[in-house]
Amino acid sequence: MADVARLAGVSSQTVSRVSNGFPGVTEETRREVLAAMRELGYRPNSAARALRRGEFRTLGVITFSLSTMGNIRTLEAIATSAAGHGYAVTLLPVAVPTQDEVNGAFSRLGELAVDAVIVIMEIHLLDAATVSLPPGVQVVVADSDAGDRYTVVDTDQAGGARDAVRHLLGLGHDTVWHLAGPEDSFAAQRRANAWRTTLTEAGRTPPPPVRGDWSAESGYRAGLRLADEPDCTAVFAANDQMALGLLRALHERGRRVPEDVSVVGFDDIPESASFLPPLTTIHQDFAEVGRLCVEGVLTKMRAGAGDGGGGGGGACGTTLVPTRLVRRQSTAPPRRGS
Repeated sequence: MADVARLAGVSSQTVSRVSNGFPGVTEETRREVLAAMRELGYRPNSAARALRRGEFRTLGVITFSLSTMGNIRTLEAIATSAAGHGYAVTLLPVAVPTQDEVNGAFSRLGELAVDAVIVIMEIHLLDAATVSLPPGVQVVVADSDAGDRYTVVDTDQAGGARDAVRHLLGLGHDTVWHLAGPEDSFAAQRRANAWRTTLTEAGRTPPPPVRGDWSAESGYRAGLRLADEPDCTAVFAANDQMALGLLRALHERGRRVPEDVSVVGFDDIPESASFLPPLTTIHQDFAEVGRLCVEGVLTKMRAGAGDGGGGGGGACGTTLVPTRLVRRQSTAPPRRGS
């Protein structure tokens, strides 16, 4: 720093202010200091800066699965938003979602020097008596049924499912079948509950749901069963990947989409517009979920106080990000008679 100061003709304090992005330096002086840094190959010592400030400019992310499209896109959005705030991300996958594994993950992230933690927890876990987040750690939870003990950011799962079912009923279908996600998934349960409630409120009897595991292969297997249901003219699939497998199964069984069966997915993955036919689906704003997670945890850090249950300085409770229906060519009114 002293070398940079001599070359630029300024004080070491001015170099420090430029290095740390602080105000109070003219633009001309800032350019001269940056030019001297480049000429000398100077880079701030981030480790020393972290020790001095007690801040590592790194957020930890704990996730229990990287196999689902939703988790991957949420993680991508968190990393992008964190980078926009000048933070790096340290990812720690957890294979078995138990209290010991959760505690171990937080311990490992502590050793890796992170300032706060975002937990992507799709499964029902935080509402179980066996699992809780360690006290004194600034935490935001994404995609979880964590209740009011934590700061939670999630997509409006129920609202999206309601829009999907109402769209199909509005086209004139007598009822809507459901290709549901796994039972231990919070998102799958929210979508299935909203599907069932929306049909009941419309005076329709919900058919028995068919369950998959989020994969296209499970959607294909479920689709073979649904293709054999003569009264099945409309299906709401809990994600686009399962909808893809469903489309294949219906095609193989000679059930045309949307002439014989209308299909709605959930997620609006980039490929859904290229399905055959292009998939009507519920759009999730993953970028907004990631942004709110990062801003929420940074707010907690600025508030400063730890919390006994993961609440921190920020407000506890759940923030829901709205969804929207994207209409494409996989839905149409049902055929009546021959």
